[in-house]
Amino acid sequence: MIGIVVVSHSRALAEAAVALAGEMIDPDNRPAIKVAAGLDAETFGTDAAAVAEAIGEADSGDGVLVLLDLGSAVLSAEMALEFVDPDVAERVRLSSAPLIEGLVGAAVAAGAGADLEAAAAEAEQGLVAKSRHLGAETGDADASPPPAGEGDTAPLDTGDAGAGNALTRELAVHAPHGLHARPAARFVSEVGRHRGVEVQVRNLDTGSGPVDGRSLTGIATLDAQQGHRIEVSASGSGAADLLDALESLAQSGFGDLAAPEAGGGGTRAGSLPEPRVGPDAGTGTGTGATARATTGPTFALEAAVGRVVLLDGLITLDDYAPGDVDTELAALDRALGQAARELTELVARTTERVGADEAAVFQAHLAMLGDPALDAPVRDGIRSGQSAPDALRGRVAELRGQFEGLADPYQRERGADVTSVGERLLRALSGVESGASDRSGVLVVQELDPATAVLLDPTQIFGVITIGGGSTGHGVLLARARGLPVLTGASVAQGISEGTLVAFDVRSRRLEIDPDLETRGEFESLLSDRSSARRRMLQTAAEPAVTIDGHEVLVKANLASIEEASLAAASGADGSGLVRTEALFGDRATAPSVAEQVSAFERISEELSGATITIRTWDVGGDKPLPFHPQQAEANPFLGQRGLRAFRGDATLLVDQLEAICRVARESRVRVMFPMVTTVEEVNWALARLAEAAGRLPDGRPDALEVGIMIEVPAAALRPEALSTLLDFVSIGSNDLVQYTLAAERGNPALAELSDVVDPAVLQLIRATATGVAEGIDVCLCGDAASDPDVARLLVGLGVTELSATAASVPGVKDALRRSTLPDLQDLAARALVAESAGEVRDLLRRS
Repeated sequence: MIGIVVVSHSRALAEAAVALAGEMIDPDNRPAIKVAAGLDAETFGTDAAAVAEAIGEADSGDGVLVLLDLGSAVLSAEMALEFVDPDVAERVRLSSAPLIEGLVGAAVAAGAGADLEAAAAEAEQGLVAKSRHLGAETGDADASPPPAGEGDTAPLDTGDAGAGNALTRELAVHAPHGLHARPAARFVSEVGRHRGVEVQVRNLDTGSGPVDGRSLTGIATLDAQQGHRIEVSASGSGAADLLDALESLAQSGFGDLAAPEAGGGGTRAGSLPEPRVGPDAGTGTGTGATARATTGPTFALEAAVGRVVLLDGLITLDDYAPGDVDTELAALDRALGQAARELTELVARTTERVGADEAAVFQAHLAMLGDPALDAPVRDGIRSGQSAPDALRGRVAELRGQFEGLADPYQRERGADVTSVGERLLRALSGVESGASDRSGVLVVQELDPATAVLLDPTQIFGVITIGGGSTGHGVLLARARGLPVLTGASVAQGISEGTLVAFDVRSRRLEIDPDLETRGEFESLLSDRSSARRRMLQTAAEPAVTIDGHEVLVKANLASIEEASLAAASGADGSGLVRTEALFGDRATAPSVAEQVSAFERISEELSGATITIRTWDVGGDKPLPFHPQQAEANPFLGQRGLRAFRGDATLLVDQLEAICRVARESRVRVMFPMVTTVEEVNWALARLAEAAGRLPDGRPDALEVGIMIEVPAAALRPEALSTLLDFVSIGSNDLVQYTLAAERGNPALAELSDVVDPAVLQLIRATATGVAEGIDVCLCGDAASDPDVARLLVGLGVTELSATAASVPGVKDALRRSTLPDLQDLAARALVAESAGEVRDLLRRS
């Protein structure tokens, strides 16, 4: 197998490039890749002697491909050939390929068995896919690379499928982002394992191809997106075996989807692993009572008791002695190099401890290090006379301010990522390595950044309290994914001292600082009770939620991805009461095709074993935009062109989506739901668009397709009968209903106490909807309120017939309903309706 040498001015850049290429390579067929970069770990430059040494280490006799960045790297590589044995120099190829793309292409090709010339050709085609996608001219971009296996000496045995008698197989692309780099690399690696087979691949949906199946660049240029079909033609000995292997690989989204559990159809609750309980739980010691589950946050106890642990204080750099411009620029470069190394390690550690999806945040942080929006202004500041720390602080503050000015609460919280990268660089400038505390207890921080979250040791840190920040920050999500309870926005903890005993409960948002023995006992009993209840819930999660007196309530799951559908199935969900299509496809730059949407919806249905799924049409607006549906800025996007309103001017995207829903509904149990509906005229317009979409199908609208709307605004809740006459169901969106009823923005932490779904005014609107719909109409609720077991009981008492909660909450909601009678729940609702405040209702729920 050939070897590869990476020559770069930056050691950090080279090592990061090798790490990226390593993600694409079959570990069992990995070529030798050596790095000759930087004069040392921090100093930029290239060294011919180091390049010569790397060539010697990489050479196995099959040749060495040298990839380089710019300037003196070329001169150093050429000089290095004078230092090595002439026989070795003859089998070295210096490549003009782009460093990153070329390295990935060459590494995958080498692993698939390519010789030196074929791997070099693959490297030099590295920009083809990017150039074609962006419409750039590359001169030779249309030239096809030679087959990656060309030069193999293995004879071609045509015993089962000769060159003139190729076998073909049509494969579906299920990977969420299509055949991008990683899944394409896995495809090429699988082909590489079958040396005697020639493979050609075409994209049946776009007509592109054929391309060589051993060429990563070729596969990438097919532009095979999720929902597309590719045709694979194979000839030679073992062709049938290869096609079988590729078909199996395709079923896993070429490695980009979680493998199904044995038996198919998703894991049911009975097969979930038993949670692990933290040290000292239930002992009354107050030093660490909590619990975590191997399945992440799904079944966490959401409470903790322990002594406060504080991270190191703010980075002051009081002793920092700034130098001249060149000195400060060099210091910045050293800090960038250190940060790159730390983040590369975090990517690997997070992938191992939590998962590849969660590690993506650190990939984003790594990319942010080279973002011109951060880097260029900092360098300009240094050149104008600022020190590196001052220039960095100023630019980070500017970027954080830009995020905080965004309308969408989730996007606002992405500003924490900017702060995290800035603090990492400042810490590097101070000469300190980033890391997490090794002390035991409850961590208290201003905000929980992702790096800290992933470094926390769950055997030492029992829970986290944040003074600021929201509940959807990356750090919070990562910590919860590791089973740690996190109480956010607890400003009362500001200034708390290290070692202070604290106890908190996420569900009730109760925080006790320095609790007395009686209060500590309450929390210990709470944790013990929840641990026992959790074991009971896991055992019965797949069973229906039937009250003591025989009233059944469907408990479904809110979904934003295919992966969540798998978790919902494992949690015992009775289907999905909300598929958030704008989240399902929100990371795309272009709109998904009808075929792509059909594929995604079918996958969700399959994960839920054919149970009913409720697909909400695009719910977008100025506060949560879609990249492929641009909208004008609005002074108040929460009261603007949101939901159904956003498509009144141009319904193309909506009608395409409705066509996809109709197609899926011919074979699967599907409901369609229109968001942000206020008037009867809007209902009629939505039904007309559905009829337009159904007209594209030869058999029209499927008979089994049920249609509903969301009740999110008070105007709709006050006249549900008029709105629901032509429908099959309505679904109350409690998050927005609270916002519009109480005039309190749902993402504003200052209004958190006011924005309570159990406010009697909100409950009265829910009751009005449940009792006022047309005869025979189901009344569902798909907001966060359905995820709280206590509130879920109240909702059923108000007349809601179906709940849709987070997948994590389904077992707890079902368990709470099974321990109730319908008359008791109706009595609870009657008392809540006449309460004077949300606080009074909360007290009522705690006592009932």
